[in-house]
Amino acid sequence: MAASSRTVDPYPTPQPTRVPAAETPGAGLAISILAVAVIIAGLYFARDILIPIAIAVLLAFVIAPLVNLLRRIRLPRVAAILSAVMLTVGILVAIGTLIGVQVADLAGDVPRYRSTIERKVEGLKNSPAGKLTDYVAGIGRVFHNTTEKQEEKKTPESDAAPTQPPEEKALLVQVKDRQPGPMELATTLLSPIVHPLATAGIMFVVLMFILMQREDLRDRLIRLAGSNDLHRTTVAMDDAARRLSRYFVVQVGLNAAFGLVIGVGLYFIGVPNPVLWGIFSALMRFVPYIGAFLSALLPLALAAAVDPGWNMVIATAILFLIIEPLTGHVIEPMLYGHSTGLSPFAVLVSALFWTWLWGPIGLLLSTPLTVCLVVLGRHVERLQFLDVLFGDKPALTPVENFYQRILADDPEEAQEQADVMLRTCSLTGYYDEVVVKGLELAARDAARGVLSNDQKGAIRASLTELIEELEDHPDKSAKAEGGEEAAPPPAPWQAEGAVLCVAGRGFVDQCAASILAQILRKRGIGARVVPFADTARVRIPDFDPGPARMICVISLAIAGEPAHLRRLVRRIEARMPTLPIVMGLWRAEDVRPDDLLRRQTTGADRHVGSLGEALEAVLHVVRRGELPEPAEPEPTPSAIRPLAAAGA
Repeated sequence: MAASSRTVDPYPTPQPTRVPAAETPGAGLAISILAVAVIIAGLYFARDILIPIAIAVLLAFVIAPLVNLLRRIRLPRVAAILSAVMLTVGILVAIGTLIGVQVADLAGDVPRYRSTIERKVEGLKNSPAGKLTDYVAGIGRVFHNTTEKQEEKKTPESDAAPTQPPEEKALLVQVKDRQPGPMELATTLLSPIVHPLATAGIMFVVLMFILMQREDLRDRLIRLAGSNDLHRTTVAMDDAARRLSRYFVVQVGLNAAFGLVIGVGLYFIGVPNPVLWGIFSALMRFVPYIGAFLSALLPLALAAAVDPGWNMVIATAILFLIIEPLTGHVIEPMLYGHSTGLSPFAVLVSALFWTWLWGPIGLLLSTPLTVCLVVLGRHVERLQFLDVLFGDKPALTPVENFYQRILADDPEEAQEQADVMLRTCSLTGYYDEVVVKGLELAARDAARGVLSNDQKGAIRASLTELIEELEDHPDKSAKAEGGEEAAPPPAPWQAEGAVLCVAGRGFVDQCAASILAQILRKRGIGARVVPFADTARVRIPDFDPGPARMICVISLAIAGEPAHLRRLVRRIEARMPTLPIVMGLWRAEDVRPDDLLRRQTTGADRHVGSLGEALEAVLHVVRRGELPEPAEPEPTPSAIRPLAAAGA
C-alpha cells in the first residue's frame, strides 16, 4: 500500500549521463615517437658497446654452420666453438696484416707515380677540354680583377687605411719540448690501438657467449615473441635463424669470390697491389648498390697514375663493369633469390640511417642489420610493422591495390596492373579474383556512406574505361582442353542479346554486368547489358527482350539480400516467364552460411556467388538446355595467391 501511494513524476528530471574521460588526442602517438627517439639516442650514445655486439651477432650467424659441422664429427661443444672462433680470428688477423703490408708498400711507391701524374695533367691541359677550361677560368679572373678595380676607385682617399707604423724587429725565441715520461710515451703509442683492441675484445667475448648460450637465447627470444604457440614460434625462429645464417654465409663467400676475381684481373692488367684492391672490393661490396662501383675508384686512379697511356684505366673499368653486373644479376639470384628480401627504398634508407648513426661501420652493417629486422618482423607478430616498412613484399594485395587505384581515379595504373597479371592468368580469373572483389570493396564503402557522388561517378568511369581496354584481350580460359579453340555455341546463342545481363540497383552493378557480358562474348555467346532503370516497374511492360534465351541478374549487395532484387525477379518473370533466371550475387569472403540460405529466397532459378559460377551456369544451359543443380556452398578456390606473385 505504501508503494502504491507514491506519486510518479510525469516529467522526471534527466540524470546526468556518465561519460568516460576522453583520452588526450595523440597521446599514443606521442608515446611512440618518444620511445623511438629514446631508442635512437640509445643506439647513438651506446655505439661503442652496440657496434661490437652487432658484429658479434652477425659473425655468430656466419660461424654457426662451421660449429655445427665440427659437432657432427664428434668434437665437444666447447672445442668446436673455440676452434671455429680461433679460425675466424686467424683469418681476420691475416687479412689485417696483409692490408697493412699492402698499404705500406703502396705508400712507398706513390712518389714514383708523381711524374706520370704530372705528364697526364699537362696532357689534359693541352687537350681541347683543358683549353676550354683555361679559357673559362681566364674570363673569371678578368671579371674578378675588373670588379676589384671598380671597388678601389669608389673608395675615397680619406677612407684609406692609416699609415702603418714601422715594423718592429722580430725577436728570435727558441722553444724546447720537454722530454715525455714513460707513461706519456706509452699513452701516445697505445692510444691509437686501444679503442680497436677494446672493440675486438668485446666482440669476441660476446661471440663466444652467443655460441655457447645459443639455445638459451633462442628460448628467451621465443618467450619475448610469444609462447602461446610454442611449436609455431619455435619452427619460425629456427627457420629464421637458418635463413639468416645461409644468407650471411653466401654473402661472405660471394663477396670473397668477387674480391678474388677482381684481384686476379688487376694482377693480369698490371695494376700495382692487386691483393689490396681485391680485399677492398670484397669489403666494399657489403655496401648496397654503390659499394662495388666505389671500390673501383681507387684502382682506376692508380692505373691512371701508373700507365702513361689510358689502356690500363680502360681495362680496369671494363673488368668492374663486367664482373659486378654478372655477380649481382646472374650469380646472386641463382644462390639466394632475386634480392635480400628488402625493398630498394628500405636498403637506401637503412644505409643512410646506420651511416649517420654508426659511421662507416654502420654503412657496412646496414643491410645485414635490416635483414635481421625484416626476418623478425615476418615471424614475430608484434614486429610485423618492420616487414611492412622494409620488406620487398607488396604492401597491398592485388584487390586492395586495384581498388585504391580506381578510388584515386588512376585507371592507367590499374591497366598496367592488369597487363602484368594477365601474363600469368586468364581474363576470367583476373576479373573474378581482382576486379569483382574490388567492386565488393567499393560496394561496402558505398553502403557505409563514405563515398561521395563525385567519387562514385569517377569509379564508374574508371571501371568502364578498364573494361573497354580489355575488350580485345584474349581469354585463356575460353580455350578447350589441349589449348584448342572451344566449339562455337549453337546459332541461336550467338545472336546479340541471347543472354540478358541485368544490373542491380548498386552503383557498380552495371559494371559487374558488363564484365559478365564481355566474358560471354569472348565465348561466342551474344550478351547484352540491361541497366536497372530499363527494368523498373514503369518501364518493364515496354521492355523488348529480343532474342533472349536466358537472364542473369547481377548484384553486389553486401549486407544481406535487399527486397528490391526479389521484386526485380518477379517483374522479369512476369514479363519473360519462359526464360531461366540466374541470380549472380558476388559474395564477399566473410559471408556467413545463413546469408547464403537467405539468398535462395529471391525467386531465381539458380544462385551463383562468383563470375566463374555464373559463366558455368550459362555454358551449362547452352550445352544441355537446362540449369545445373545447385551445389553445396563451398569456398571458391582463390587465385589471389598466384595473382599476388604475378603482381609483385
